[in-house]
Amino acid sequence: MSLASNGRGDGESDGEHEQLTLVDGVREALRAEMRRDDRVLVLGEDVGKNGGVFRATGGLYDEFGSARVVDTPLAESGIVGTSIGMATKGLRPVAEMQFMGFIYPAFDQIVSHAARLRNRSRGRFTCPLVVRAPYGGGIRAPEHHSESMEALFAHQPGLKVVVPSTPRDAYGLLRASIRDPDPVVFLEPKRIYRSFREPVALDAEPAELGKATVRREGSDVSVFTYGSMVPEALEAAEMAEEDLGVDVEVVDLRTLSPLDRESIVASLKRTGRAVVVHEAPLSGGFGGEIVSALQEDGLYHLEAPIKRVAGFDTPVPLHALEDFYLPAPVRIAEGIRETVEAEP
Repeated sequence: MSLASNGRGDGESDGEHEQLTLVDGVREALRAEMRRDDRVLVLGEDVGKNGGVFRATGGLYDEFGSARVVDTPLAESGIVGTSIGMATKGLRPVAEMQFMGFIYPAFDQIVSHAARLRNRSRGRFTCPLVVRAPYGGGIRAPEHHSESMEALFAHQPGLKVVVPSTPRDAYGLLRASIRDPDPVVFLEPKRIYRSFREPVALDAEPAELGKATVRREGSDVSVFTYGSMVPEALEAAEMAEEDLGVDVEVVDLRTLSPLDRESIVASLKRTGRAVVVHEAPLSGGFGGEIVSALQEDGLYHLEAPIKRVAGFDTPVPLHALEDFYLPAPVRIAEGIRETVEAEP
């Protein structure tokens, strides 16, 4: 199911719209902010002349030159460390990690320095840095290319964690992230980089960080998810409606930190039942935080136990088993069925 006609229209405009894919939305957001603010620059491995491994920065080098679209050595800690220094001196760097699985060498820089700078300086300094990373499975990539470790960063105070699921959100949320005074980890679900297009108003205002959106309204059960699992959840919702007569609401979190607990609980109040979906491993996954929010703020509205549908507690397997590992619509639909049929 296409997401193009679903959800709220943050930053909508009456101006001209472009038909964009999600990766187009990323590139046009970078272009728009670099044109608007000459403090914005992009750096990373092969982001310049080659336009990045997924061509997310294609064309930016020709327009802005090597001083603002910087090809770096293969050194993630150096990329982020340099970006932190730039941010403290008034620039607004956007650092690209080629894949989320390559982000770990920069983990110390992100969580020990970027995330703590405001607190460490007692508010004298901020770190307006965006770390972009394609993440998740579904493209038949080798080891270290299919990680979904968003919970590591959502656990760190001082970081915002953003995960778009549509071209419009990629464009609006990335622009908002670049303008934010604090560091943002911006995770791009590469599985749906080019899976569909939707109209995006390039003159629209940036989206608001920290706001979830309802992609599909329903009355029987709420499915909470984000990133590439949003289209899977929407397909599962249609399957459940057709096969079980169940009216499913699908909520796209869009931002994991800060988490929009108010919208999550509001959806639970409408339906009374909840399914949480993500492709990361089940144990320690971000789904546990969503479950906690539902229990703490919406316990008396629950009519059945909350169901989690997630990846398995293994590394993402190679090619032949990848489809089995990722939560497919049929597995999500089964979780919906179990939740609806559970005794109160």
